[in-house]
Amino acid sequence: MLTKEIAEEIVKETMNRLKRNINIIDPDGIIIASGDPSRVGLFHAGGLQVIKTGQPLVITAENEKNLPGSKTGINLPIEFQHAIVGAIGITGQKEDVEEFGDLVKMTTELMIKQASMASKQEWQQRLKEDTFTALLNPPINAEQIEQQLKQLAIQLHAPYHVFLIDLQQEKLADTTILKQIEQIIYPDRSLVGFHEGSKIFALTSGYTPQRLRKKLQAVKEMLTKANVRCQIGYGTPAEQLEAVAISFKEAELALRIRTGSKTFVSYEDIETEALIYQLDQLTKSRFLTRVFPQLTPKTKETLQTFFQYNMNITETAQALFVHRNTLMYRLKRIKEKTDYDPQLFADAVTLQIAIWIAAHLEEEKM
Repeated sequence: MLTKEIAEEIVKETMNRLKRNINIIDPDGIIIASGDPSRVGLFHAGGLQVIKTGQPLVITAENEKNLPGSKTGINLPIEFQHAIVGAIGITGQKEDVEEFGDLVKMTTELMIKQASMASKQEWQQRLKEDTFTALLNPPINAEQIEQQLKQLAIQLHAPYHVFLIDLQQEKLADTTILKQIEQIIYPDRSLVGFHEGSKIFALTSGYTPQRLRKKLQAVKEMLTKANVRCQIGYGTPAEQLEAVAISFKEAELALRIRTGSKTFVSYEDIETEALIYQLDQLTKSRFLTRVFPQLTPKTKETLQTFFQYNMNITETAQALFVHRNTLMYRLKRIKEKTDYDPQLFADAVTLQIAIWIAAHLEEEKM
């Protein structure tokens, strides 16, 4: 745990407070950080003796000559998890530096502990994201995933749900939001991490659809309090880990097809459109050309609103801010141009599909 980076940070922090030269010695007796750059990389016999014996060592003018690379001062062992991982030396006369010894030792060991905790959290977060990525690339290695989940002290069981949170802003600098989401959906039964920078994925397990919606609402409320704007897309439940990838794709599609400013977008709510979305481009283009050789923005807006209000003439006219007769005229003109009547269910289905395809083709051009 006593890396060069940690050692340099220890030297910087302690020297700022004590105004004394500090040396950090690794288990081989080599100085890896020092207030005196010329000493870095040199052997420190006094430090090595401290590491081997576990006892502090005061170096004086008398014994300095017998300890190559050492200078007058005090050297103390650095302990971490009941093991000696190095030594710290404070240069100066015994009476001037001895009083600082215990304080410097305690500060050093605390900084190493903090660095270890941060490193462990970073490793755990990486493992969570690696495990989730592995689930998205079938065929999955169930044994490997089980081992990784065991390392994380996470137990997943069906049904599994995947939801994606589009933060609608730059990626957050730290994992605070991830930890808060984990606490809401329980860290020992979920995987949470960043996906493609501005999104957060969450794999939950064991929730009924009703319970999941309550958890999603709690996540939304937490993000709102943190002034984080977002939309949340979620897929259908998966009964096997092998199907998690499908639930993830559904959550992705839910966000891609999202309409308006709705916070929650369920794949089940847009499933029909999602099926159209997955057609190849040539098929979509040919269908649109046949139904709508020329689709104007006004026609598109009229039909989108008409279908949104369940083919209700009065509500659609009000939403479009036009007279009822104007709307009836527009619908009549659409029938004349396309040979499909928007007021007949079967024809309306065809026109709705065409509108969806038009929107998808426009998106692909962007």
